[in-house]
Formats: sequence, C-alpha cells, structure tokens
Amino acid sequence: MTNNDKPKDGSEEPRPASPRGRQASRQAPQPVESRPRRYMVAAMPQPHPATPGAAAPALDGDTVRRLLEDDPEVRVLRRLRGTAGNPGAQAPGFPAVVVAETTAEHVEALRRQYPQLYFERDRLLSYSDVPQPPRRRRPAPAVVPPGVESTFAFLVRDADGTPLPGASVLVTGHGWPAQTSTGADGRAVVTMVGETPESITGVTVRPRSGYWSVHIDRPALSTTRDNLIEPMPLSETFSGFPGKQVFGWGQQAMNLDRLPPTLRGAGVRVAIIDSGADIRHPDLRDRVRAGVDLVGGEPDGWSVDAAYHGSHCAAVVSGADDGHGVVGFAVEAEVHACKIFPGGRFSDLIEALDYCIEQRIDVVNLSLASRHHSPLVAAKIEQAREAGVACVVAGGNDGGPVGFPGILPGVLTVAAVGKADAFPPGTAHEAEIHGPMTGDGYFSPRFTCHGPEIDVCAPGVAVLSAVPPDGYAALDGTSMAAPHVAGLAALVLAHHSDFRGPFSGRDARRVDHLFHIIKSSCVPLNLGDLHRTGAGMPNALRALAPALAQITPEPVEADTLLGQLTAEMTGAGLLASAAWGPGGDSGHAGHGGQAGPGTQPGMAACGAGTTANGPVPGGLVTGGPRGRATSAGGGVPPADQGGAPGGAGTRGKRGGTRAARPYVTGPGGGRTPGGAAGDVPAGPRMANGTPTAGTGPAGGEQAAMAWLKEEMRAAGLLGDDPADPAE
Repeated sequence: MTNNDKPKDGSEEPRPASPRGRQASRQAPQPVESRPRRYMVAAMPQPHPATPGAAAPALDGDTVRRLLEDDPEVRVLRRLRGTAGNPGAQAPGFPAVVVAETTAEHVEALRRQYPQLYFERDRLLSYSDVPQPPRRRRPAPAVVPPGVESTFAFLVRDADGTPLPGASVLVTGHGWPAQTSTGADGRAVVTMVGETPESITGVTVRPRSGYWSVHIDRPALSTTRDNLIEPMPLSETFSGFPGKQVFGWGQQAMNLDRLPPTLRGAGVRVAIIDSGADIRHPDLRDRVRAGVDLVGGEPDGWSVDAAYHGSHCAAVVSGADDGHGVVGFAVEAEVHACKIFPGGRFSDLIEALDYCIEQRIDVVNLSLASRHHSPLVAAKIEQAREAGVACVVAGGNDGGPVGFPGILPGVLTVAAVGKADAFPPGTAHEAEIHGPMTGDGYFSPRFTCHGPEIDVCAPGVAVLSAVPPDGYAALDGTSMAAPHVAGLAALVLAHHSDFRGPFSGRDARRVDHLFHIIKSSCVPLNLGDLHRTGAGMPNALRALAPALAQITPEPVEADTLLGQLTAEMTGAGLLASAAWGPGGDSGHAGHGGQAGPGTQPGMAACGAGTTANGPVPGGLVTGGPRGRATSAGGGVPPADQGGAPGGAGTRGKRGGTRAARPYVTGPGGGRTPGGAAGDVPAGPRMANGTPTAGTGPAGGEQAAMAWLKEEMRAAGLLGDDPADPAE
C-alpha cells in the first residue's frame, strides 16, 4: 500500500494483510497483475430514473460510503466531505465523494444497479515542468536490431574535479530514451537496448542545484571509458551569487525590480498546491508559514519537498528579500504549501482546494496539468472562484493543446516564454528555442502548450529559484511561468485600490476583476501565434499604476538616488569624478513636482541596458534588498503603444553592481536589451533612445545630463519638462 492509499482522515482502516503476511509477500516472488483503478464516487444531487416509470431513491454521502464498504469487490480509501454552496453564489454545493479502488467491469455493474451514483476516474496529475528536451520524431522506433545494446558510463563533475551527485542523466536515441542519476562519485551508467554510439541523438545532464544544465546534440560517446561532462556553475554567470541577491530575468521583464519597496504583498494569502516547500531553505524560511500534507498525512509533511518542484515555485512567489539568493514578487505575503505530489490525483486537488477555501486563500498557484477532464475538479474550482479564491494555472508542457484545468474559463491560464540571452549556450534551455523571436530575444519554447485558452504568458525558461535544502536551480516549464503571475496577482490584491473598494468582497467578481487587471497590463509579444502568448506578458508597473500614483517619496530619498545615479555614471566613464557628485551643481536635482516613485500613466518610458557609450551587459540584477527602482529592467511602453516588455536589467538596487554575463546574446539579438522591437540604435544613444547631442567631452556631458534627468523623471523625482515637446 503506497502512502497515497492510506486513509486520510483516520476513519477507515486498511484491509487486513493477506494470510501469507507482509514480510513473506516481500520475499516470495509474486506474479505481476494489473492494478485496480481508482474512482471518485458521488451521489447525484437529484434522483434519476432507473427504469421508465420508476425513480431511484436519493442517496447521501454516508449511504454511498456504507454501500461501497460492504461491497467485497471495492476497496474504500477515504471520503471527501461535501460542502454547501456559497450564499448568493451561482455554483451549487459540492457533494461528498468516496475515493475507492475497483475494476472497470465492476464499475459498469454498479452504474446499472445504482443510476443515481456518479463515477469518475481519479486520475494522476503531472507536474508542469519539462522532464527532457524535445526529441526529433522519426518514422521508425528503432533502426538497429533489438539484440544490440550499448552501455555508457558518465562522469559528471565541475571544472575543479568535484563530483556532482544526484545529477539527472538522460540519453536519447532512435528508440526508447534512458534516464538515471549520478551517485556520490558523480558517476552514472546507462545501458540502452537497440542502440549504438552512432544512433544516440542527445545527452542532457541536469545537476540538482548550483549549475547550469548541459545538452549535447549528436554526442560522440565512448563505451570503453567515462564520458566526462562538466556543467558550468551558476556563480560563474552571476558573479557573487548566491551571496549577492539577484532579480530573475523574468522579474525584470515584468518590471518587478522597478517597483518601490513599499509594495510587498502584505496581508494576502497565497497557496502553492504542489510537492511541498522546504522551509529549511533561507529564501523560504519564515516565508512559507503553514500548509497541509495530503500525501503522507504528516502534520509538518508540507514543509518537506523531495521533488524540489514546490519549493522552486514558492520562492518565485515569495523568496526572502534579504540580500542573498533570489527574491520573490510578494515577499510579505502569507504563503501556504498544499502538498499533493508525488502521486497527486484529482481527489487530492479537490482536498487542497477545500483547504484553500477554508483558510481564505486569495491566490492559488496550480503548476500541474492533466490530459483528462474532471467534472468534479471543475466544480470545486468554480466553488473556489465563488469564494474569492483566484486560481492561476500552468498551461502544460507537452507542446500540444492546453491541459486541464487550464482549459476552464474560471482560471487564469499561463503559457511560458523564454529569452535567448537569459542562459548560456549549450544548455537544455537552448534546445527549447522555437519559431520566431522578437528583437529582444523573446521566444515561445517548444514545450509550452498553446490554444485559445491561454490568457497570458510569463517567463518559463531558465527560471532561477530555490531548491532544497539550500540551493538554487534554473528550471523550465509553465510551472515556472505560473508563479510569476501568481506573485503579481498577490501584489495587485494587496495594493490596488479597487480591492479595498468595489471589489473587496470575497466573491467571483473579485476574482474576475483581478484577472482583468492582469490581462489589461500585458504588453503583447509578436511571436506569430496569439494562442502561444495570449494577451502578452503582464507588466507590474501597469498593473499597479493606481498604487504607484499614491506614493509620496521621502525627500531624503531624492539625494540618495541622485548620489547612486551619479556614482554609476562616474563608474561608467560618463562623468568626471571632480565635476559631478551628490548635491553638485547640476541644476536639476532640486526640481520640484515630485510625482512619486515608479512610472506614472502617460510618462515617458526609459529604455534599459543602454548608455551613451552603448549597451551594458544584462541578465540578472545583482544587489541588496529590493529598493526604489532605476531604469534597470526596461521601461514601460506608453499606454497607446505596443512593443516588447522591459528587457534584462543592468543595475542593482541601492549600491548593487552591474551583473556581468560571460556569454553572448543568443539568436535574434543584434539590439540592446529592453528597447522596443525593431529599435536598433544607429550610433551613440542615450538610455531613452535619443541620439547623443554630440561627440567628445562636451557631447558626453550633455548626454549624461539628459540621461540623469530621464532617470530621475522615471523614478518620479522630477516633474514633466514643459519644454519637452514629447511630453
């Protein structure tokens, strides 16, 4: 009996062991037989005719349970209690459900005998991450005789010779792929039937944490010696990481790093229905505060994450803003972990949603999917919506149509996008580049599901986040895209004035308005197919514009920001150290009309990643805790213009340094990060995209002055310039 077979409420006892005894059954060989199927059984809300002219009596939950427990061909596992409908809601109450195992043939017999019962397969759910790179389809499953086999030994270590235990090794050929993981010595052995070294099409290695993945097309493998693979450390790409905190490229693309530090999601509850969240991790400690274990039933089982998946999602939503590691969207939100993986089924998802309704959760992140529809799960999600619980759902990762429950109308369904300069070449992330690409390098990855049900897209390739016990990993999947949107949803609920006024009630109107704000904030991405991107990528500055308009900065912060900007310009060679300094004679620092930090509606947008001397390297923003925004992370296009979302940022917060990236921009580059598609600078330009006033020292000073004014205006420290015709 697996953990998932155990009674969940303690009211049912498992059936007695066989006469041979449990110990004997483990030692003696047993014939392999088909497993029974698992079903959810519920009484229909109204009587249904059994035969013409006759009516079958109505059944309640207790009667259904006793009926099935008395059936020798049925094994009852547990019961999900029924719940009443919300007052004034359109959705009816939810019936009590009995989870049981039996055969498909016996279910058909029960359906004929009890037509008032509803039977539904309790199917397995899957994570919405990407287990392996896409394989090229071939007409034949194998090209060599099945008697041929090859054994490959792999040694996975870093450049210093330190072995990497627990790294996943996937070998693909013309037939079935093979997968294993490295031992304590960093070695792994794979035997493939029907393959030769020449028929192997790819090798992918994914270390548990701390390193980039490695993907090799058409590898030259040996069967007589170790095949050495040396992944690149994350710290080689992001200098000082994890000792220095970074903003993920996706957070920059959604302009999270430009929000003022006062918008942190306090008062909002977010639930991650996944594999748990390891609270030992410094980015999750004190961030994930409660939960429920629906796998093993342990009181604190939700705080253990053997799959690494839920922890990664939780840190995207609410990673600690402590100057180290990663930082989440809503760092002060109250996060709950509902553990249903490994082995999660529809019935577990229903129980987890019941928990969310009872705990008055505001936003639920569902990084899971199924190829099968469940009317019972759909009814529970609608009941949650009527209770004011907003479900943000991953679209799925098999490259086909959107999975369930992403196809439901009452959820916000998220597809994944990637950015070509967000990861080094030679990684598994690079294998996901597919189709057209914007001028900024945004692309729709091969794995993301697509269809008219996609509402928005979000970063889901090479997403850096926390994994147990204290590491970090860059993962792919719509699983990684969904928590970006869930985190933004938490910020909107916490700080948008509409949710303290007409939409303050916990009902479906609240959820629908939240989704409307997020979709309205999106910047479209032209990737050739709206079914892969929906409305586009949500923009935090647009979604939170009313909250930003109400913020009044402290006067001391103007001097602080001016000093930081001046120091950055001096370090970049744009200013001479003797000529400029905090409180110097620039003639602009004392402008009045402060409009508050953050971009205001209708203000001019500042590009990112470009100075008068050309582009600066981007990637992830390093620095301390999230502070008042500079132009890092790209500007917000004016409301009446399209264009790509803000690109990769270039500067840290409050004394942070630029993040160096030792790899070149991927395909589709040829432009500075963060600008609008098609805006290729011709000659020296300022951060706002306008040409410099001249060349030489005088021209450089004019460009520096204009850049500084734009930076301060974008931060709300200067009012609009009435002499500027563009404004």
